[in-house]
Amino acid sequence: MPKSSAEVLQLAKQTGAKIVDLKFVDLPGVWQHFSIPVEDLKEDLFDEGIGFDGSSIRGFQMIHESDMLLVADAETACVDPALEISTLNLICNVVDPITRQRYTRDPRYIAQKAESYLKSAGIADISYWGPEAEFYIFDDVRYDQNAHSGYYYIDSEEGVWNTGRQESPNLGYKIRHKEGYFPVPPSDTLQDIRSEIILKLREVGVQAEVHHHEVGTAGQNEIDIRYSTLTKMADSIMYYKYVVRNIAKKHGKVATFMPKPIFGDNGSGMHTHQSLWKGDTNLFWDEKGYAQISQTARHYIGGLLRHAPALLGFCAPTTNSYRRLVPGFEAPVNLVLRLLNVFTNTAQQCILAVCPFHLRSNCPLRTQIASSCWKLAVIAAHPAESFSASTLSLAPPRELPITSWHATFLPLCQQSCCGGGDLIAAA
Repeated sequence: MPKSSAEVLQLAKQTGAKIVDLKFVDLPGVWQHFSIPVEDLKEDLFDEGIGFDGSSIRGFQMIHESDMLLVADAETACVDPALEISTLNLICNVVDPITRQRYTRDPRYIAQKAESYLKSAGIADISYWGPEAEFYIFDDVRYDQNAHSGYYYIDSEEGVWNTGRQESPNLGYKIRHKEGYFPVPPSDTLQDIRSEIILKLREVGVQAEVHHHEVGTAGQNEIDIRYSTLTKMADSIMYYKYVVRNIAKKHGKVATFMPKPIFGDNGSGMHTHQSLWKGDTNLFWDEKGYAQISQTARHYIGGLLRHAPALLGFCAPTTNSYRRLVPGFEAPVNLVLRLLNVFTNTAQQCILAVCPFHLRSNCPLRTQIASSCWKLAVIAAHPAESFSASTLSLAPPRELPITSWHATFLPLCQQSCCGGGDLIAAA
């Protein structure tokens, strides 16, 4: 990957790029973009930036203060993996054109500030993040909401409800509810599509490691990617969703990261592995500790447990998120620290709909910093014991207070995601 603006210009020349696409993240977590001819790719794009209308971006500026700048990050340059016309992608930082300061509502800036603060606080040099994102690939999605009706309709050739459908011929191989984990083709109809996705991801520097069919019928999938630092991983997750959606569309299908698109089967979440390091030392490791985790790791987990109600505003920001967080579908419903499943908690099985990874992953990092200062220890006295929200006298998620964040950001989420189709598009 390039390291400087000069190397980006060289890459554009080597790859024969004709268009340069400038991407950035809006507040609800959706990639936005606009494109310029490759002839206009100059080194000042990486210093001075290029203007855009911030008032048309959800959660950004008012109309009377709409002028904003995008400054390209040279280290993010790569050839777009989905477009037919050769296009060079650049992820950009949002900058105020008057003060030349970074924009405080840019999720990428928030992630970068969290990384800087972690180091300045002396707790750790670096944090690593390894998400396991799940998603569905459907064959048909229809929806409507009008004066006399409202509905949504989802279909997949794998769906168990299609065992009796006339398919001329119907060959069977339909996956029953909760039996989609690891079947081989022909039951798993999406093997080649997932393989194509991970190859495309690797082209843009996202190190996909494992892919497989997930538990749900009707095309639930998972692709795991190798851990990285917070901002780099957040960028990778944006590429992950971009590639998944575009490869699905290429094959006449639609992908969604919606938390619970199907009633009665597993929803889609995102386990997120986390660790803190100083140099070559993993601060979460202690050979003699409970579950072989250190006091620092217990403080980290304690912060997550303590602040779970607030974290859920980012990790599970839509009403559909809570359709998933119910018993019986491998989704978290309790906050616990436990051996062999070191911690399964609602805040960490992050939901992919709406909220950007830049913001979502920043929250646990901030709570860890706070909890390390408070020394909120969560120590298991016996391997058979676990610590829950009730043990720590925490309010359960259903008792979330209405905070200023909920009052301002949640309506944006609901506006973009209240309809079935809009939710699938946003998620």
